[in-house]
Amino acid sequence: MSENILDRVADNLRILIISMVERAKSGHPGGAMGGAEFISVLYTEFLNFDPDDPNWDLRDRFFLDPGHMSAMLYGILHLCGKYSTQEIKNFRQWGSPTHGHPELDVKRGIENTSGPLGLGSGMAVGNAIGERFYAQRFGEWMSHKTYIFASDGTMQEEIAFGVGRLSGLLGLSNLIMFFDSNDIQLSHATHKTTNEKTYQKYESWGWRVEEIDGNNIGQIRRALKNANAEKHKPTLIIGKTVMGKKALAPDGSSFEGKISTHGQPLSAAGGDIPKTILNLGGNPDEPFAVFPDVSEHFSKILDKKREAAKQKREIEKKWRAQNAELAEKLDSMLSSTPQAVDFSKINIPANAATRNASGAILAHFAKNIDNMVVSSADLSNSDQTGKFLENSKEFSYNDFSGGFLQAGVAELTMAAIMNGLCLHGGIIPVCATFFVFSDYMKPAIRIAALQKIPVKYVFTHDSFRVGEDGPTHQPIEQEAQLRLLEKIKDENGFPSLLVLRPADGAETVEAWKIAYENTKSPTALIFTRQNVPDLIPSKSGANRKADAKNTEKGAYTAYEEKDKKIDIILLANGSEVGLLFDVAKELEEREGLSVRVVSVPSVGLFRMQPSDYQNKILPRLTVPIFALTAGLPDSLANLVGPFGEVVGREGFGISAPAGVLDEKFGFTVADVLQKVKDYIGNYKKDFGTSC
Repeated sequence: MSENILDRVADNLRILIISMVERAKSGHPGGAMGGAEFISVLYTEFLNFDPDDPNWDLRDRFFLDPGHMSAMLYGILHLCGKYSTQEIKNFRQWGSPTHGHPELDVKRGIENTSGPLGLGSGMAVGNAIGERFYAQRFGEWMSHKTYIFASDGTMQEEIAFGVGRLSGLLGLSNLIMFFDSNDIQLSHATHKTTNEKTYQKYESWGWRVEEIDGNNIGQIRRALKNANAEKHKPTLIIGKTVMGKKALAPDGSSFEGKISTHGQPLSAAGGDIPKTILNLGGNPDEPFAVFPDVSEHFSKILDKKREAAKQKREIEKKWRAQNAELAEKLDSMLSSTPQAVDFSKINIPANAATRNASGAILAHFAKNIDNMVVSSADLSNSDQTGKFLENSKEFSYNDFSGGFLQAGVAELTMAAIMNGLCLHGGIIPVCATFFVFSDYMKPAIRIAALQKIPVKYVFTHDSFRVGEDGPTHQPIEQEAQLRLLEKIKDENGFPSLLVLRPADGAETVEAWKIAYENTKSPTALIFTRQNVPDLIPSKSGANRKADAKNTEKGAYTAYEEKDKKIDIILLANGSEVGLLFDVAKELEEREGLSVRVVSVPSVGLFRMQPSDYQNKILPRLTVPIFALTAGLPDSLANLVGPFGEVVGREGFGISAPAGVLDEKFGFTVADVLQKVKDYIGNYKKDFGTSC
């Protein structure tokens, strides 16, 4: 292909970039201008996709890590026919699909939401693992490439270490990363921040590395050919590019390589828009015009891509004809509907830690679900994901026949990779660590919530009862943090993150069922380290498993009051529910009170129920409500009403055995009983026998 026409494509793209940012009066033009050659070569000559079927399973994927360079992506997708002129003119405006940072929209060619640097590359690794997962099971006819566009920020974020380490370890030869190395970042030149030898670093991780002039069409083409031919290693192409390539100053001199062009319109940075557009071969009066020869070129390119996709579909058609059973299995795995699981057949250990109940469920999944991938941050023998591994196999170099990723001590990397596996499609990702280390994962969890992808996060060791490990390992504020995300709703009112903290084995089964079947959002499952008693219903003849099915409503009466008139409602989730059962019995036997205990494993699901149901379970204006949590009181505060009380832990933990901490922190039956009696006394003083 003529380098001249690709130079024209790159220059046309640069005009669109600076014009979008200029019109919006905000954005990041400099880096995008420097990356124009690479993106032009990639999309015209290497990236395989079907222009008429954006969801085609065998398409190559492009992951933009530095989302601030969105104008570059929107520009090339505009040339591909995915965005109209008006839409790119409305860059960063209300109601426009051309957001400030790209947001997942496969129909438009956007494979990932990107913003926090490093997460895009982590998700790309997950996507590449997903491709290998399928190719190993169904054949190399399913193979496709995953491309990453990385910046200096990508390389500097700590997640880069995990991305580089695991990609090399696994031999992800389908992964190709272009490092747009322009020596400038937002506030300063990169030499003030780093002097690392990027080439040697990635080479030591097992990558194939090549350094080129990132603005030279011929060198870019050659590097991408080499990368596509590589069969054993991921490839890093270090492209030395120029920030603000071909930008001019008002006096007509070069305005390239300026820090100021990174994060503001070219004119505000000190450049000259009309002179730069003229320098790029355009008309300053028509800054959003597509050159006629560029338009004609893309028309031919898109036809070639259609033909290539057609040929690959013919290969798939022949394979399906020869492999009917495998084809049926493939369709089942790729379906957006999870495979059927009979949860009633799962045997849960009695009176066990909910992490152990979860482990039994994961073991069942390993034997019955074809497309689940589980990962742990070096804790599989403790968070009980090891039960899945016992019935599966670890991923290793060029072997993806199993379903378990040993992520190592890298929670953020692990979470980002799971997001990418989910984005690939046809894979149910599960990852686990101790609850307190969810702090490392929050950026990836939030991005999963934004993308509405159903990743399952398993958090064990859920309270100060971790004990001797001390306050560094005892979660206090973590549940409240996740519940904040649960409060954020999508356009249909569904929680952006579903959070479930079950009270016993029966609730754990139901919580996992909810998580497994949830395809609308990510789900966080919170489990105990310590054993918890199986709850015994207070009503004669009641069935605990049947009661636990009400977990789907978010909150329900787990211990039923003796009389029609309720004297007090006790409210909790997780291991505190069992404690409140014991307190309820004491209140009945010693005080003669009619007590209801409500288990609330998911505040978000409860808030989605009809108001009649919510008021029936928690009549907050007429009955005193006492809530107990091992974490911050905030996680249950909005459930007790204006006259209720929440007792929780408002300080960090202390290193001591769990039983000692229960005594010292006031989480024994005697202590909680006294707190409830004090609350009832104060309630009666203020409101009499009723509100």
